[in-house]
Amino acid sequence: MTAAPKPRRGPRPLPLHLMLAASRGSLALAQLPQAEPTPLVPPSAPPLAPPLALPTARTPAAWPSAWPNWNAGWPRSSCGRQEAGRIAAALAAGGHQPEQFRAAVLRRLLREDRALLRGLAAYRTHPHERRLPEPPVIWAEGGSRLLDYAPGGSGPVLLLVPSLVNRAQVLDLDEGASLLRWLAAQGLRPLLLDWGWPGPEERRFDLTAYVAGRLERALMALPGPVVLAGYCMGGLLALAAAQRRPDRVRALALLATPWDFHAESPGQARALAGLLPLLEAAMQVTGALPVEALQMLFALLDPFGVAEKFRRFARLPAASPAARRFVVLEDWLNDGVPLAAPVAREVLGGWYGANAPARGAWRLAGQVVNPAALAMPSFCAIPSRDRIVPPASAAALAAGLRQVMVHRAAAGHIGMVAGQGAEAALWRPLRDWLRQL
Repeated sequence: MTAAPKPRRGPRPLPLHLMLAASRGSLALAQLPQAEPTPLVPPSAPPLAPPLALPTARTPAAWPSAWPNWNAGWPRSSCGRQEAGRIAAALAAGGHQPEQFRAAVLRRLLREDRALLRGLAAYRTHPHERRLPEPPVIWAEGGSRLLDYAPGGSGPVLLLVPSLVNRAQVLDLDEGASLLRWLAAQGLRPLLLDWGWPGPEERRFDLTAYVAGRLERALMALPGPVVLAGYCMGGLLALAAAQRRPDRVRALALLATPWDFHAESPGQARALAGLLPLLEAAMQVTGALPVEALQMLFALLDPFGVAEKFRRFARLPAASPAARRFVVLEDWLNDGVPLAAPVAREVLGGWYGANAPARGAWRLAGQVVNPAALAMPSFCAIPSRDRIVPPASAAALAAGLRQVMVHRAAAGHIGMVAGQGAEAALWRPLRDWLRQL
């Protein structure tokens, strides 16, 4: 008898995603023409804390400017009244009744709520589980491991460095969705630095300890110079390591790597940095930024995106390859790791708040990290539909490199490395560049 699949925990934090989905409906209803409700408090005593109004725009660039201007318009913001007026005028011009329009909007919202719940239930009970065999470990220190995906292989060595805020397995996601196993089948020798779960030692690490310490020691454990590749945040760590140890790195690949954190949405970046004081209490207790807090920060980049993708998932046949890929990606997203508190302060305050990398002010082990200082071949992959690292942010890094091949990938941040179109979007172009070195 086959055991029932164990329900999944995600998407994390589930209460936040449900609240955001509900707020979307509330915002939609708030824009409809209606009589102004009776204020709950006298006009002479304004409310102490008006409810948080989330942006109606889904694009990250629109988020900072989407906060409504309440002025004296409580309980409806001034921009909300303007939108209601526009809708009322359009209904009147078309001869439509506001009550009928409101009923249609409610029916649409209820359909979308049902679709969201179906998608969540289908994901949490989906039977697929990742069953890839574990590659051999050729070096380890603390919670970190160096995994070899082509043991004994004689091809060019490529060391991939993932981000510190997610599991490394995004680069080895599932059967048919593993960049590392695909590169090994192409005659290369890919290695993966799995940072692991931060223990008591790692929770005291800053970026210098990770790069000038653990990453450099992993490089020293390998025979001869290697091609170093970094994904997302891992690209910044790889860049810093390549600058410090050009004797151990012969070429550099940067995959969806940010540089100018204020390139497209400086207000949003500063808003994320402004949350740092609110997160200090948790970091003081645990020595790390908890997974739920990290997931919350990612959710704020696209407040309504999670609910929308689960609505789309509800329409997929459970046995389809697309549904399976969705499940393994969500499992990875929801199996995060805490971020060491010193690193969280550097990233949120220094990168997002002060934009230190683009300003030439990011120092690691006392040295300014400068792309122009690298005299080695570089490959820079920039996803065109990236919501986490805006293309302009990654392009700023490519512009600072001296010997760079820029590859514009028709994909998103995760889809470029692990999506259904990843082989065409990134895997083959990366392989071809590696063969040309």
